[in-house]
Amino acid sequence: MATLIGLSIKVKLLRSLPDRFKIDVHITPGTHASEDAVNKQLADKERVAAALENSQLLEVVNQCLSTRPV
Repeated sequence: MATLIGLSIKVKLLRSLPDRFKIDVHITPGTHASEDAVNKQLADKERVAAALENSQLLEVVNQCLSTRPV
């Protein structure tokens, strides 16, 4: 769940900010049992790109970012 939340935040920032901004999303140390693994996934551009190519996962991210109730 933490990875999905982090990915959703990263996608929202990527869509909202100009390309000149560097975006780093990470979990605060000590707040999650697997923070290192989640931070590694969120920092890896290729993993993020692969995740966004997955149509089912992209649909879930879009639902997270939707302003209307589901």
